Amino acid sequence: MPATFVVVPLWQGSVSSRAMSHADGAAAILGDLPSSSTIVVEVPVEAGESLGTGVQRYSTLLRVRERTAEALSRVPDWALTIGGDCGASLASVGHASSRAAGDLAVLWLDAHPDLNTPETSPSGGFGGMTLRAIVGEGAEGLALDPETRVAPERLVLGGIRAIDDEERRFIEAHDVATLTVEDLSDPSLVIAALEATGASQVFIHIDLDVLDPAALAGLSYPMPFGIGTAELVALVRAVAARFPIAGAAIAGFAPASPQSADDDLPTILRLVGALTSGGGALR
Repeated sequence: MPATFVVVPLWQGSVSSRAMSHADGAAAILGDLPSSSTIVVEVPVEAGESLGTGVQRYSTLLRVRERTAEALSRVPDWALTIGGDCGASLASVGHASSRAAGDLAVLWLDAHPDLNTPETSPSGGFGGMTLRAIVGEGAEGLALDPETRVAPERLVLGGIRAIDDEERRFIEAHDVATLTVEDLSDPSLVIAALEATGASQVFIHIDLDVLDPAALAGLSYPMPFGIGTAELVALVRAVAARFPIAGAAIAGFAPASPQSADDDLPTILRLVGALTSGGGALR
């Protein structure tokens, strides 16, 4: 079955000065998706309160997580989640893990590992805690439960090049597989790392800042020396051809204007095409 698109125009997980542009980015992508197979999650207008959790805008993030989970429960096969910031991937990985009965690896393609906790985050932004929440650690309601969390040895990080001290400690302590931008240009290296996790199904998360800023302008956290568009598309196609895709997400699109969004959309739609090229259905 083809993917169902779940659009989550979440911006509250970002602490960038362009945070609210993530909602604009999701809306821009939505305009090019088939309406008959697309679900839009309503994101509250209000920023939300931290409620003593150490997570900025926690109350709204929790509500969006619950609404996203409800939307995903109506997906007949697999979901391609369109953010919004990286926090949109939390419920999506939980849904994929449930579909895969825990037999899931996560390929996290991002300039940042997003492995902070509320106690270690320098900003309090949930976007930088999302993958840590996926392994089951984080604020109440914003961490996957024991049935759906993904073990650190099932993670493969690709293209990360901005790492906080706690994130580095976690990666080293758990021997998390990490691949450089250069490694991503050779899909066989990525496939080998995913095979080494022992999982037979994969969730692919793409934060668009894994791309070089020359490839895409609409980034809230542009980081130099990223991967090129053609290389990233080839990588995604190779992974989708090798593994059943239990779920996927594209996050981090924060265009400065409608015109700049139009300029970037062809790149994003190439990635959408690559993610859906393998069919996604579990075999």
